[in-house]
Amino acid sequence: MTLFVLLLGLALLVVGAELLVGGASRLAAAARIPPLVIGLTVVAFGTSAPELAVSLSATFRDQGDIALGNVVGSNIFNVLFILGISALVAPLVVSRQLVRAEVPMMILVCGLLWLLALDGTIGRVEGGALFAGIVLYTALLVRNGRRASRAGSGDAPAAGGVAAGTAAGGEPLRARTVVDVVIVLVGLTLLVLGSRWLVEGAVAIAGALGLSELVIGLTIVAAGTSMPELATSVIASVRGQRDIAVGNVVGSNVFNILCILGLSALAAPAGVPVSPAALSFDIPVMTAVAVACLPVFFTGHRIARWEGAVFLGYYLAYTAYLVLDATGHAAVPQLRAALLWFALPLTVITLVVLAVRARGAGTG
Repeated sequence: MTLFVLLLGLALLVVGAELLVGGASRLAAAARIPPLVIGLTVVAFGTSAPELAVSLSATFRDQGDIALGNVVGSNIFNVLFILGISALVAPLVVSRQLVRAEVPMMILVCGLLWLLALDGTIGRVEGGALFAGIVLYTALLVRNGRRASRAGSGDAPAAGGVAAGTAAGGEPLRARTVVDVVIVLVGLTLLVLGSRWLVEGAVAIAGALGLSELVIGLTIVAAGTSMPELATSVIASVRGQRDIAVGNVVGSNVFNILCILGLSALAAPAGVPVSPAALSFDIPVMTAVAVACLPVFFTGHRIARWEGAVFLGYYLAYTAYLVLDATGHAAVPQLRAALLWFALPLTVITLVVLAVRARGAGTG
């Protein structure tokens, strides 16, 4: 029965992602908002709904480790696994706006979380500041996106060659927009329901195996609640909507920290506790992964298949560390040191060198 629920949840995720990407793309064209902005906001925030539900529910049940682990683990999963898989499906072209503004924002909020976590708790005041940040960030994204779209198109027809008053096939734009909004909402509903079934089954299995709440949050819950992002980014990559594929991941990571963790801290009377293990390893890994995105995206403004394979390999190594740590394996200290002090820094340095060389070749 558990296996059936897991498979049904996966099927709902695929269908929901297909509906969400299609509806969001058409809404972007109708509203003359760049697909990247739609990916960073509507799609990213929508696919993060499961993380929001799980973290708030964990907070109300006094399971702070799951609430924090869900956010940190989801951010690591989003970059390493989702971008890795999506780039392996098709190399991803990265918008200049992502390189110049959105990835630095993702790095900034990761660093901010690390700073706020140093005292062992994300308090209510800090949670309020984080939530205010997502409100401001979203408002700026939408304003700048509409401004850029007007500057780039002038009085030209909306994206895809559709006239301002009609949709494809002569259908009135307003009617088509209503239909697309309904499609997006149905897609989001299927994504949330599917991920919920996945998470419930996976947590039951993990709990039976005796894993800690932090490990469950960092792995099973994080991966399960990130299934909407995975399904959406892969479908978007296959359909050629690369801005939505990448913007979905970056936007989700910003949303997870500012909104989900912010609301969780506001909802918890004593704030969200930060375990020493998360502070000393998982949050630094999340930050390092975010930093690694900048040179990857900068080099040719694309994520090549080999870079996707590196990301995916790192996620498998990170997961292996968590599993070995949970079982008390003797190799844990060596693997931890290799990941935190050798592999990740070496990758960042290598990618920075490649980015500098690519920039020199482009200006030479």
